[in-house]
Amino acid sequence: MSKKLFEDFKEVSAKEWKQKIQVDLKGADYESLLFHSNEGIDVKPFYHQDNFEPSHAPTSLQPWKITERFIISENTTAASLLESLEKGAEALWLVIPSAEINFSNLLTEIDIENTPIFLDFQFLSKETPQQLKEIVQGKKHQISVSVDIVGHLSATGNWFSNQQEDHQILAEFIQLNKEIPTQLSVDTSIYQNAGANIVQQLAYAMAHVNEYLNHLNEHFPQQLKEFQPTFKVATGSNYFFEIAKLKALRQLYASLASAYEAPETIQILAFPTRRNKTIYDYNVNMLRTTTESMSAILGGANWVCNLPYDEIYHHDNDFGIRIARNQLLILKEESYFDKVANASDGSYYVEEITSQLAEKALEIFKSIEKAGGWITSLKEGTIQRKIKESANKELAQFNDAEKTLVGTNKYQNPEDKMKADLEKSPFLQKNERKTLLKPIIQKRLAEKSEQQRLETE
Repeated sequence: MSKKLFEDFKEVSAKEWKQKIQVDLKGADYESLLFHSNEGIDVKPFYHQDNFEPSHAPTSLQPWKITERFIISENTTAASLLESLEKGAEALWLVIPSAEINFSNLLTEIDIENTPIFLDFQFLSKETPQQLKEIVQGKKHQISVSVDIVGHLSATGNWFSNQQEDHQILAEFIQLNKEIPTQLSVDTSIYQNAGANIVQQLAYAMAHVNEYLNHLNEHFPQQLKEFQPTFKVATGSNYFFEIAKLKALRQLYASLASAYEAPETIQILAFPTRRNKTIYDYNVNMLRTTTESMSAILGGANWVCNLPYDEIYHHDNDFGIRIARNQLLILKEESYFDKVANASDGSYYVEEITSQLAEKALEIFKSIEKAGGWITSLKEGTIQRKIKESANKELAQFNDAEKTLVGTNKYQNPEDKMKADLEKSPFLQKNERKTLLKPIIQKRLAEKSEQQRLETE
């Protein structure tokens, strides 16, 4: 039994594999087997241990949590939150859109000691930190709080109030960290949903979070020693690249944090992108969100939230929410995606892609910092222009059917009618207003073709 398996077989080097492939090609060019990604990375037909160098990306030791998102309104009840927990959700992501929402009533009926809750504030209010203190006073809890003033600026083109006042209120949340883990969040989904490629997403995430690291280093050096941000990440359909994206994100942040002597660990809240979702042949959205959730899990996300397949054109409904939750339950309970931690570690392909993504993103990050940082680059319009160039390239690939969305630009069902089924507009809504800078526009790939198709129904 001490005999090694396959010891009678000779090892085959990377050079020998390539020679064999070239023989089998019978004169065809080996380069024809390479896939050229939008990130400028050439994907090879095979990867080998001869060229393997581990990426050394930090990993999460915590099991991933099935997370359900609720956009809180006056009609949201504690019963609906409790029902999702009873039916399989393990954590709650509560998006609070305005100061008028009384979220404290919801929390009093939830077991905050045993339920991880991520409060995602879409506004800034001086009263909120004190309100949170009163909720958790004298209690054990797993509540974490998220604010992202830089992300708001990127997405809307404006501060919540103005730069000075926003940072003053931010300071209140930072001080809150003594009692409640206040994880300044970095919303990278803005860049994914706007059409940035993966290298850009990573670079912009680093420039984005570096604004907070600089601020803490200058004004709150003691809090910097406990700073562990949460990155909100949208995962796309490039399965292995998305796995590598999350690994590269941890690797890049660890390098950046070490320069500030801050903790190198982060939390990742991952969810499917809206960029590739469609209203026609909408059931395909379930396939897309499944593989996107799988990438998030294998990439090492801490919180994995699936979104309903009909979210872009239907109001919240029990069926869509249940299916989204059950997709994650199947991955965890039936597909055993919770049995092995860091399952992608050691994969020659994933590790090499991780390293290349990180290296390319680091170059862009350095150029942003050299130009004055994230906010300066936004004000000058550099970021918006780069994202638009990437988005236009992807849109051209979609229009030429090089990038496929089944049921939309390939394999259409001419009998598919959607005009009567739209409960809300799935298209970019234009709202004329004065902004400090040009916002980063988030738009789905299929919007124009869907609008043309709706006109012919």
